[in-house]
Order: sequence, then C-alpha cells, then structure tokens
Amino acid sequence: MKRLLALIMAGLMIFGTVGCSKSGTEGDDKPHIGIVTGTVSQGEDELRGAEAFIKEYGSVADGGIVQHVTYPDNFMTEQETTIAMIEGLADDPQMKAIVVNQSVPGTSAAFAKIKEIRPDILLLAASPQEDTNMIEAAADLAVDVDNVKRGYLMILAAKKMGAKTFVHISFPRHMSIELLSRRKTIMEEACKDLGLTFAMETAPDPMSDVGVPGAQQFILEKMPSWIDKYGKDTAFFCTNDAQTEPLLKMVAQLGAIFVEPDLPSPIMGYPGAFGIDLKEQAGDWPAILKRVEETIVEKGGSKRMGTWAFSYGYTSTLALAEFGKQVAEGTAKKDSFEDLMKCFEKYTPGAEWNGSYFVDVATSTEKKNHVMIYQDTYVFGQGFLGQTKETIPEKYNSIK
Repeated sequence: MKRLLALIMAGLMIFGTVGCSKSGTEGDDKPHIGIVTGTVSQGEDELRGAEAFIKEYGSVADGGIVQHVTYPDNFMTEQETTIAMIEGLADDPQMKAIVVNQSVPGTSAAFAKIKEIRPDILLLAASPQEDTNMIEAAADLAVDVDNVKRGYLMILAAKKMGAKTFVHISFPRHMSIELLSRRKTIMEEACKDLGLTFAMETAPDPMSDVGVPGAQQFILEKMPSWIDKYGKDTAFFCTNDAQTEPLLKMVAQLGAIFVEPDLPSPIMGYPGAFGIDLKEQAGDWPAILKRVEETIVEKGGSKRMGTWAFSYGYTSTLALAEFGKQVAEGTAKKDSFEDLMKCFEKYTPGAEWNGSYFVDVATSTEKKNHVMIYQDTYVFGQGFLGQTKETIPEKYNSIK
C-alpha cells in the first residue's frame, strides 16, 4: 500500500508537467532531458543549476526539452516516493537522459527499474550517496568530487600559499567515514613529502548536544590559541560545513591561511562569515566571485584565502544535463572523458577542471563509468593556482 501511494503521488506530480506537455510537443521528436534534484532547502545549488538549464533550453511544458522534478526533503524515509519520481520520467517516450543530483538513496533502485523498461535512456548520477558498487552497476555514468586527489592537492596549494603547517579539524563521526579518513591520511603523507607539519585538532560534532551554535562557538574561541600554537603561516581546514563559517572569520581576523572549504564554492561559508549580500549576483558565479573577493581583500585576506570559482553542485547539474543532451544528439560519446570535461568547462569560463576514473582501492580496479573530478583552486587577490596541471604521485591512489 505504501508503494502504491508513493507511485500515485509521484504520478500526479509528474502528470502536471510531463503528461500535460505531451500535447504541446506532439510531432516534436527532440530528445528530452530529465533532471532530478533536491529542493532549495536540501540542495539549492543543484536546483539552481536545473533552473539555468531550463532557461537555456526551455521546459517540456513550454515546448522545450527539460523536465525537472524534486525529490522529498525527507528522502531517507520516503525512498519509495523518490524511486517513483525518478522512474516516472521514463514514461515520456522522448526522454533520452536522466540526471539525478545529488544521487540520494533510492537512485540505484530507480535506475535499475528504468534499465529494464527503457534501456535507451542515459542514466547519469552526480554526487552518489549510495555504495559505489551499487551506483556503478545501475548508472551509465557517476560523477563525484575527487576527494582522494584533493587530499594531496590541498596540501600542495597550502604550500604555494606560504603555509608551513596544515591543521585538520574534525570529530570522530566524520573520521569514521572511510573517504574522509582516507583523505586525512593522504593529507598527512603529503605534508611529509612537501615539507609541511601536519596537525590534527578535534572540535565538537554539530550533531552532538552542543548543536551547531556550540560547535561554531568552539571554533571562534579556540582559533586564537591555535594560532599561538602553530603560527600565522598555518592553513586551517575543517570537515564540517557549519564550522567553516567561524573558521573563515577567524582566519581573516588573525591572519592565517585557508585553502578551500570541504565543499568548495564562493558561497560556502564566505557570505555568512563576512556579511556579504549576494542577492544582486544570484546565479552569476563570476559576479559572485568578484563580490566575495572584494570583501576578502578588504578584510586583509588577500593571497591567504581560496575556494573554487564555481559551485560544484550547480555546475554538475548543468554539465551532466548538457552531456546527456549531446550524447542523445550524437555529438558526444557516453564513454568519452574528454566530451564530459568539455561540458563542465562550458559552464565554468576561466576555471579549469581535471579528473580521472574512480579506482577501487580494495581491488585496484579502474571503473570507467565512475569519474572523479576537481576544479582549480582560486586564491582571492591572486587568481588560479594551476592545480589542475599538477602531476599527483601515483602512490596516493593506493593510500587507505
């Protein structure tokens, strides 16, 4: 009964868009692209990317090619609804590619069902939150941020920015996550190789009794003593988004170094830390970057603070939707790494990307339908560091 209700609910939501639009596109054989994202409260950047793609190519309801739906905010407890909504996009006979960003639990199950009935639809998963083997088996292509290579590259960037010490701030819950723990180990090894001192500090978990306010206050109070302990030529990094804001504030105030957030974007931490109003620049990433940069330089953070110039969540929605469109039209090949990267570059003028295929560290197997990517680091008051052109030693791929 629960599954039946979920299917009916999803069907009603999609009927108002896909179903009603078929008459408006009758006789039109353009390939349709489906995009599934969270809502504004769960993933605003991903959703804004979908809106930008609709602005570029038009919605199916208006005679365009894009069909966008959002999964429930409480997707963990409403997986049946999520699955039904993704699967429902395949009811459109002109649907040729479906992008899910972020690929929350339920995506693999939905993709598997679509493959049974519509093997002609290209299935693209961004930021998968399920087991890698599951998503690789169900999706034609999965794309994620390469946190393994970033483990080395952030240390290299810190060195370029003048850091002598790198401080990694986290807590037990995050360090129990395999990829985050592995990245920390890579950072430690990179510090040895590049001549930096590596240090770890523990902060309260925002999910604990102290909550987000308590975890943020801890950072504000501890930073002066940490600067005294490690010196100003120290790059600080934290694994938690909520703690990024107070960390940025204190780094600027005390003259330390900050390479980039855990989830790099000009709007991750910076607007809140420095009271930057970006309403006029919304959706215009070069304008956002310029506005943030002006403030950071004014606050004394020139050449000491960085980020990615474009949001990954926003860009990955656009790039994968464009890639799906090009594959459907025959202007790109679904197994072409080069064609995929060109789609990312289309939406990030001036910023460069690099990446590679995911390697299963347990089996050393390279997965050709799972791509890990990263963007060049942008330092405020200086510009791009050229990280995408750096050669990363092979040994870092096997560090566990």
